[in-house]
Amino acid sequence: MVVGVLALQGDFEAHCRVLRALGADCRLVRTPQDLDGLDGLVMPGGESTTMTLGIEREGLAEPLRELARSGKPVLATCAGMIMLDRDHLGVLDMVARRNAFGRQLNSFESDLDLSGFGETLRAVFIRAPWVEDAGEGIEVLAEVDGHPVAVRQGEIMAVAFHPELTGDPRVHAWLVERIHAAERAREAA
Repeated sequence: MVVGVLALQGDFEAHCRVLRALGADCRLVRTPQDLDGLDGLVMPGGESTTMTLGIEREGLAEPLRELARSGKPVLATCAGMIMLDRDHLGVLDMVARRNAFGRQLNSFESDLDLSGFGETLRAVFIRAPWVEDAGEGIEVLAEVDGHPVAVRQGEIMAVAFHPELTGDPRVHAWLVERIHAAERAREAA
């Protein structure tokens, strides 16, 4: 199993550590060719304007859209959530509001009841977005103060927090399990 981690900006190495601990090989994605043969993708946090410029510079916009629309599992965190919204790559039927909880000084941690994940999950929010507008195909998995901070649409989960920072692998394990489920479905076909 090979999971790509978009490595234009952000703490992509932290995501790789979690994925490796779950038994996945990690490939840093910087060019369209790096997407070839991936079983899934992580779009990490960072600064969305810088990420947008990097995606444009490297010609990654359409290849990222194609991968996400192919049905391969994708996990987007913080700025990754923003990158997938209607105003950016247009993959998810939602609009994310940048820095919705405030600037760096307003960063915080919270316990979330993430639908389908069992016991509460500790979440680290750093200049985090929230989902401002969610279309009919968006399933809200968690909220903070009435604002969606974790959503799913098909095989794509987007969260406003940084699961790579907590030591709790459950969000990344969702991605790995969805990849295994896709493998089982292909084998059964």
